[in-house]
Amino acid sequence: MAATHDVEMENVNLNVEREGKDELEVEKMGENGEGKDFPRSRKVHRIVSKWMLPEPVRRTYLERANCLPPPLFIISVSLAELAVFIYYAVWKPQKQWITLDIGILESPFTYSPKKREEAWRFISYMLVHAGVQHIVGNLFMQLALGIPLEMVHKGLRVGLVYLAGVLAGSLASSIFDPNKSLVGASGGVYALMGGYFMNVIVNFREMIPAFGIFRLLVIILIVSSDMGFALYRRFFVPANGSPVSFAAHIAGGFAGMSIGYTVFSCFDKTLLKDPRFWVAIAAYVVCLLFAVFFNIFLSPAN
Repeated sequence: MAATHDVEMENVNLNVEREGKDELEVEKMGENGEGKDFPRSRKVHRIVSKWMLPEPVRRTYLERANCLPPPLFIISVSLAELAVFIYYAVWKPQKQWITLDIGILESPFTYSPKKREEAWRFISYMLVHAGVQHIVGNLFMQLALGIPLEMVHKGLRVGLVYLAGVLAGSLASSIFDPNKSLVGASGGVYALMGGYFMNVIVNFREMIPAFGIFRLLVIILIVSSDMGFALYRRFFVPANGSPVSFAAHIAGGFAGMSIGYTVFSCFDKTLLKDPRFWVAIAAYVVCLLFAVFFNIFLSPAN
């Protein structure tokens, strides 16, 4: 046991030494005019690299890190969700803001089992939220996690994972909760969290053990509180209220742990050349086709 502990300590010390050397080299590059970012920006990139990437690829990220393009996808989606919430909460006044009443179920964006032929609702439901707690929680999670992810992996990859979670959420809800409406961006948020969670688990010893434990605890705390709110909205809402499905959370998480993990673990590789990506996409397409078949021929909502 003592020998094993010594080996683990040596590995941690080696990682710390490597990080120190990498940081010194990056600082020298900036002093020599080879880096294009300002020192403060470079410090931000170092922090992001420690939280988002395993040790072997951090140096590659720091050498080519820049803010072009900026994280526009997550910011744009968040602003759109906030604008829709303000519209339904202010210009279409509700009795109270904590949990909006059935007015949101009449939105053309909300996924409704009675209007499944309007295919855009399988994606657009992410713009509508059930109340202040709902939208604040989703915006906090997707901005806190999505912006650093987009700084590292850029908008195309983050958008792919996010929208895969959103679509998986609505399709899963149409199967496992076929008679309930669906609102909120939790499918996309949980996809980001699922991909990041798997990356932390697989690369735990390389992503600084103390930070790794802290990140896992934060993810567990956020998921527990959000799932608690979703379960309340589903099972304990008053009879005259508007119960909403929670299956999107679980499906979005699974989409993230498959497609999201593959995308986020290919930072320095060509995604289309990674066989894991195609396996994840094939599994996703199979589930998607089954969900479409179920909705057309087998759904109790028909």
